[in-house]
Amino acid sequence: MKLVRNVLITRRTLLAHKLRTALALLGVTIGVGAVILMVAVGKGAERQVVRIIQEMGTHLLIVSAERTQAFGDGRADAGAVVSLTRSDSDAIRTQCPSIVRVAPAEHKRLDVKRGTFSVSTKVLGTTPAFAEVRNFEVARGDFFWPEDEAAARRVAVLGAVVAANLFGRGDPIGEIIRIEKIPFRVVGVLKAKGISPDGANEDDQILIPLRTALRRVFNQNYIRTIYLQASGRETMRAAETEVRRLLRRRHRLERADRPDDFTIQNQITTIEAEQSASESFTLLISAIAAISLLVGGIGILAVMLIAVRERTSEIGLRMAVGARRSDILLQFLTEALLQGLAGGGIGVLLGVLGALIVGWTTRWPTMIPLGFVGLALVVSLSLGLFFGVYPARRASLLLPIDALRAE
Repeated sequence: MKLVRNVLITRRTLLAHKLRTALALLGVTIGVGAVILMVAVGKGAERQVVRIIQEMGTHLLIVSAERTQAFGDGRADAGAVVSLTRSDSDAIRTQCPSIVRVAPAEHKRLDVKRGTFSVSTKVLGTTPAFAEVRNFEVARGDFFWPEDEAAARRVAVLGAVVAANLFGRGDPIGEIIRIEKIPFRVVGVLKAKGISPDGANEDDQILIPLRTALRRVFNQNYIRTIYLQASGRETMRAAETEVRRLLRRRHRLERADRPDDFTIQNQITTIEAEQSASESFTLLISAIAAISLLVGGIGILAVMLIAVRERTSEIGLRMAVGARRSDILLQFLTEALLQGLAGGGIGVLLGVLGALIVGWTTRWPTMIPLGFVGLALVVSLSLGLFFGVYPARRASLLLPIDALRAE
């Protein structure tokens, strides 16, 4: 009952000085609102990037034939090498227990014709395992089969963009296209997938059997990339170690202590790097917002000190009619806590509203963590308590006779 009475008195007191109360709440409101808005934008972006990375494949590792060659003047040149072969991918599949699927691949950008119409697109030679390793789904028709790969058949699966460019709204299944003047029969069309994290359009490509690509189209015996799928998230680092050791042994790099002539991109490492960058961004924004919260806390302190000075006679009168020091202390602490809570509550509303507006107007993904909302309110209450203790204690220590004499 006493707490309810204190809250009602506090509400009446704060509303009696609207401008002063609003200025005291402003710092807390801006700080909390900024934290909520920026965390929502940062977490939304993090979730979007992680989703895109995971869409590249489940438990994915990518082995690329690359190396960096150092020069005497300190310059370095990174270039493609011909160290990866089909036999490397076969060895990984049979000798690395943490790997469950392997999809070797090689690609080039070539001209593709349908009748007299021609487009330039990425032609990717790979194996049937590619669809599962890279999470590609077929919208129409079928993916090519292991028998097509073994027999080096001239069959093709079109990306959504290529299918639209070559056939418009028509059905391409069973139609003939020509890659470097070599006829291929279209057996499937992939579902649209969009842009990959490296900026490539996943829908602007044609997939053909790897054996066909190497023998009949590219005329080479090496590959540039091997896509790998680990058995689980917890085995991805072990899988990377197994693959690295195997390739170094096969490429005879261990004895000469030479650098790798390949690179391994681990999906876990990429996701962790993105999450680390997001956490650093959130920490920076939180530090900036903490300054605003500090200013807001100082504002509450200043308003409370002014209130104590203005209400000295009221304090003396209340103590004269029986109020205890603890009652006065509780009254002013309640005022400080309500100011902190009000500032935090308004800040949360503005932050949530700002995040919704940003997401709606810019199509930028936003995500509002409920934990941050609760934390913001707790911090606001803590600010009110911390900066309200001194004025409240000062009010409670006034002597009744001195307080009644004050004008």
